[in-house]
Amino acid sequence: MLIAVEIDQVQAFVAIVRGGGFTRAASILHLSQPAVSRRLDLLERELGAPLFERIRSGVILTEAGRTFLPHAEGLLACMRDGLDSVRALHQVDRGTITLALVGTLASTTLTACLERFREAHPRVELRLRTALSQEVSVLVRRGDATLGLRYGADPHPEMLATPIYDEPMMVVCSPRHRLARHRRVAPSALGAERWVAFPPRSDAFYDPYPWSLQNRLAAWGLSPAEIIPIDSLTAQKRMVEAGFGLALLPESSVDEELRTGTLRAMRISGTRVTIPVLLIHRRRAYLSGAARALMAELAAWPSRQTPPRGVNGSGRRLPRGARKTAGRHG
Repeated sequence: MLIAVEIDQVQAFVAIVRGGGFTRAASILHLSQPAVSRRLDLLERELGAPLFERIRSGVILTEAGRTFLPHAEGLLACMRDGLDSVRALHQVDRGTITLALVGTLASTTLTACLERFREAHPRVELRLRTALSQEVSVLVRRGDATLGLRYGADPHPEMLATPIYDEPMMVVCSPRHRLARHRRVAPSALGAERWVAFPPRSDAFYDPYPWSLQNRLAAWGLSPAEIIPIDSLTAQKRMVEAGFGLALLPESSVDEELRTGTLRAMRISGTRVTIPVLLIHRRRAYLSGAARALMAELAAWPSRQTPPRGVNGSGRRLPRGARKTAGRHG
């Protein structure tokens, strides 16, 4: 059976115990003595038992009062903890944030960005999860992640997106490809080439890689072209290395292969190709002070990306706590 006990009634009971009587309790609570007596009377009626025995020198707890006291004190302590937790949301050095991101965005420059945030806010717990772009959106929408970093826009009405930067895309080939050592390649020279790409997903709002490749091929006058659908980034790179085709991939995803020479970048004459990286969160989500501080750090991240192409130390690991999804991208 539920009873209608009010917090102020419990506060009055605990204040009487700690003050040793009604007069001191009234002083503690900044109330009149009749107001304290009225609150206690209501509490005793709800509980169906007297909590104090009145004596000449003051009051003493009854058996019901002694039984109820630890629970009353625990209730007030939990309320204080809850209030402190909510107040902490407004502070930038408290709380927990889960950031979902596309795995290959965890390049050295992003890792350094997250490390700067963690060093500046050591009491904020930063949790990382990696997923495909569409999965990043799902994690954020259902509240499993506070913020998300993904490729391409998510037009879902519940989501808000902030553009962070446009990541360069590059055409890569095997080092044994006939055009691998050309300083500049005309699009017309790629007319007979096969391409390796992620297969289109019918359930996705926006599937950035197939769209980027198809749009670029069309712009180069090469559409339709033979495309080998491969659903793993790692497998795509291995296929290109083995000479099965070319691929159009984000620069950050092939840095290690370019440094070690297992892939070569083709410099295609014409328009620079990029793919947008966006920071997303739920439209109606309450963003804590810590979350807003992380958003500011991520917004400033592109201006701090200074390492030269192909030498960004991509062997560095994600900060502790990141969940990796090997070989997946997008």
